[in-house]
Amino acid sequence: MATSTTPRVGIVGLGGIGSYHADLVAENDARLVAGLDVDPSARTRFESEYGAETYTDRTSFYDAVDAVIVTTPNAYHEEYAVGALQAGCSVLVEKPLAHTLESAERIAAAARESDAVCMVGFHNRFDPRAEALAASREDGFFGTIQHVDATYVRRRGVPGKGTWFTDADVAGGGALIDIGVHALDLVLSLLAFPDIEEVSGVARSTFGQREDYVDVEGWGGDDGTVSVEDSVTAQLRTADDATISLDVAWAANRTDEKAFRLRGTDGGAYLDMNGDLTLYESVDHGVDQHRTTTVETAEYDGHAAEQQAFFEAVTAGEDPDRNTVEQALTVQRLVEAIYRSSDDGAAVAPQ
Repeated sequence: MATSTTPRVGIVGLGGIGSYHADLVAENDARLVAGLDVDPSARTRFESEYGAETYTDRTSFYDAVDAVIVTTPNAYHEEYAVGALQAGCSVLVEKPLAHTLESAERIAAAARESDAVCMVGFHNRFDPRAEALAASREDGFFGTIQHVDATYVRRRGVPGKGTWFTDADVAGGGALIDIGVHALDLVLSLLAFPDIEEVSGVARSTFGQREDYVDVEGWGGDDGTVSVEDSVTAQLRTADDATISLDVAWAANRTDEKAFRLRGTDGGAYLDMNGDLTLYESVDHGVDQHRTTTVETAEYDGHAAEQQAFFEAVTAGEDPDRNTVEQALTVQRLVEAIYRSSDDGAAVAPQ
C-alpha cells in the first residue's frame, strides 16, 4: 500500500534497539509519531526523549501509523508483525523473523495476504563492504562460487545472561539465532539463495553456564538461567554442490572475527566486516600473475541504509528486492535444520 506523504512511523519495543531505530528515523525523511511497549517506564522514557505518543492499545497504535518497526524479543515478533500487517501497516521486523519456524511461517503467510510492505532487519547486507562484494558477484567476478567460510565469533559476548537473550522459550536459541542468522543471510544472498539439500551442525553450551565465566567487556549482564547454546558449527551443501562452513560463537577461546571467505572458479574474496574487502584473482596478462585488490568504500550505517530502503518501499507501495520475508523464512528453515541436526547427531534436509 503506497503512501503519498512522509510515512508516520511507530516502534514496538522501546528498549535499546528500538531507541537506536528511533534515532535513525529523522535521518531518513520519516516521522516518528508513536511507540508501543508493555513497560510503563519504557513508555515514559520514550515520550520524554522523542516527543512521540506512546500506546498500550494496539488498535489505536496501528491507526496512528503507516509503518511499524518491530524490535521486541523474538517470541513477540509474530503477534505485532501480523497485527500490523492485518491493520494495513507496513512492517520492518528485526531479525530473526521469529523464535520458531512455525511462528516465522505465520508471519510470512500474513505478509503474503497483506497489501502492506514487509521487510526483515538483516542490516549487514547494507554494509558498504558487503554491497561492494555483492556487486562483484553480480558482475561475474567470482565465476561460480564453490565455497564460503562464514565466521561470526566473539571471544566473550554472551548477551544478558538471565535475560530473554538466554531464554530458549523467548529467544528460540542462542548464538545461532542471534548473530548466526546475520552470517547465514549474507552468505545466502551472495549465493542468490540456492536450494540447500543437506545440513549438518553441532550446537554447544560451553561458557554461558560456567560459574567461572569471565567477560572483560561486561556482555554477560545479570547472572541467571542460560538455556541456549553459545556456539554452533555447521556445514551446508547446495543442490549444485557448493558448500558453506559456518562458525558462530558468543564465546570462544580465540580472537574476535566477523568475516567471510569466498572461493570461486574465477576469483575469490575476503570480507572483514570490521576491516577491509579484499579480492583475489590469477590472470594471464602479459605474464601469469596474481592480483590482490583492496576495496575501499565510504563508511555509513547499515541500519540507516536498511531503514531508508524500507521507507522507500513503503512510499512506493512495493515490496523491497532484498531482506524479504521469504528470504528470512529460508534463513529460519536453515536455523531449524541446524538445531535439528545437532539434536539428531546426523545430517538432515531442511524442511
